[in-house]
Amino acid sequence: MIQAFFLSLGQLSDRRILAVFAKSFALTLVLFAIAGVGLWYALHGLQGMLASWTGAAGGGWIADVATVLVLVLAWWLLFRAVAVAAVGVFADEVVAAVEARHYPQAHAGARDVPFTRSAAMGLGSAARAIGVNLLLSPLYLLLLVTGVGTAALFFVVNAWLLGRDLGDMVAVRHMAYSALPDWRARTRPRRFVLGAIGTGLLLVPFVNLAAPILGAAMSTHMFHRGRRA
Repeated sequence: MIQAFFLSLGQLSDRRILAVFAKSFALTLVLFAIAGVGLWYALHGLQGMLASWTGAAGGGWIADVATVLVLVLAWWLLFRAVAVAAVGVFADEVVAAVEARHYPQAHAGARDVPFTRSAAMGLGSAARAIGVNLLLSPLYLLLLVTGVGTAALFFVVNAWLLGRDLGDMVAVRHMAYSALPDWRARTRPRRFVLGAIGTGLLLVPFVNLAAPILGAAMSTHMFHRGRRA
């Protein structure tokens, strides 16, 4: 996996991968901007309603500050889900670029993933990440008293989720969608290691911007090297 990381790092300057980075990052920013505008209008509307009920006059600065604070918190909590989903939409281009350079025979026999399928996989990734973490949030709070317990559980859960998402991005090009569950069952340890590395990269400021792209590239190496073993 270490070799896969450095091979992926060395290909970040590939024009096709840079193009995916630009598109996915722009899509991530657009999604957060849309959410920010919607939140701003909602909070201003709520503040106006409260002012009319109480008769108190106040500037809109409270809603403005609240919008900024909520967006900062959302960026910290939801960046992983949104960024991986955005990369998932264009993941086929990253995988194809890595395959063309390192695994030309596999690339020649691969099938292009339709945009609708990529988009569905990206949305499914985001939904799983948000849903599972929300479901476990009471346990996170319960373990908060242990100090390290919450962070450890959060890391393990998200490594598992990310390993699945990154693995599917590659596997779907080389097998039927119905065959994915069996492939996932056979590759759990490798995908968990992949997800752990990706989750670790997502926790590092600035590095996290490229983490989903690196993860997709590393997953490509993991998939094809695993088939050779």
